[in-house]
Amino acid sequence: MSNTKEPSAAEKMIGDFAPKLVRFTDDVLFGDLWEREQLSNRDRSLITIASLVTGGNTEQLKFHLNLAKENSLSEEELIEVITHLAFYAGWPKAMSAIMVAKEMFSKGIEA
Repeated sequence: MSNTKEPSAAEKMIGDFAPKLVRFTDDVLFGDLWEREQLSNRDRSLITIASLVTGGNTEQLKFHLNLAKENSLSEEELIEVITHLAFYAGWPKAMSAIMVAKEMFSKGIEA
């Protein structure tokens, strides 16, 4: 029986280039922070999506929109989050984020 586990998304993307960053991502961010009981994963996804939109970080948005759907958020709710943030984060950031969501949701894209 093999003990090899499937490489994480971070390991697939940058494992050979930045192994320490992969370790922090897998062990600390997703292995510790996301596993804390004080917030549900659904709430953590909402917070993360809001933070990414607010910061204009659309390159990370595809992954987190998919994760949010895995964490029980609907596409309708995610669109509403981005729409709501247009008034707090700024119109251009919300428009950039909604274009990522539109591309993903209309084509069934997964990151």
